[in-house]
Amino acid sequence: MATENFSLENLQPKSVLSYVIDLPNVISLSGLSCTLFSIYFIILENYSAAMIGMIWAVAFDWADGLIARRMKGRTGADRLFGGQLDLLIDIVSYGVTPAILILSYGKFSPIFLPIAFVMLVTGVIRLSYFSTFGLADGTKYTGLAIDNNSIFLVFIFMFEGQFGEGTFSVVLSVCGLALAALNVSQIKTPKLSGRPANVVILAFYTLGVTIIYGWKLM
Repeated sequence: MATENFSLENLQPKSVLSYVIDLPNVISLSGLSCTLFSIYFIILENYSAAMIGMIWAVAFDWADGLIARRMKGRTGADRLFGGQLDLLIDIVSYGVTPAILILSYGKFSPIFLPIAFVMLVTGVIRLSYFSTFGLADGTKYTGLAIDNNSIFLVFIFMFEGQFGEGTFSVVLSVCGLALAALNVSQIKTPKLSGRPANVVILAFYTLGVTIIYGWKLM
């Protein structure tokens, strides 16, 4: 979410915790809890549970933006705070979490550190660029939006059983590097989360992913 151009002198900040009761921020923080859930299970190598957490983090991220745009009565301070909160959560959800996933699946071998670092750095650069410049022509992202990384990695993990562990760690790393390159590329991609129809599609995808990986946990 790009930082909106409000004059700081005109903002009237409330108490710190008062922003927590703002509905879009509640949803954002719910997504952060899913990310923590995902990281926890990634470290435990329970990847099915981790994938559920990752996709729900995306679902909450898309939902908070949709609700924030439709809510009335939010002040400039509310929107600015929400934008900053969303950005920081995105760094954890779409930058840190995939990097930990690569390291964990590679048994934390040092050979995977450069790959994780590249994914983390490109993610932070991508988010910083968007926060500074926003959408190209007001409608499209420059580079692949970083939330797509989680959507794609969750999908790829469905085929983990078709490969040996060593082979899949390579597949995962190659996919991670390809996504990193797309994140900082100059390609223009549509803002999928901005359309209610796409949010509904993601909701069905999230439920499907939850069922598939939930079945694997049984």
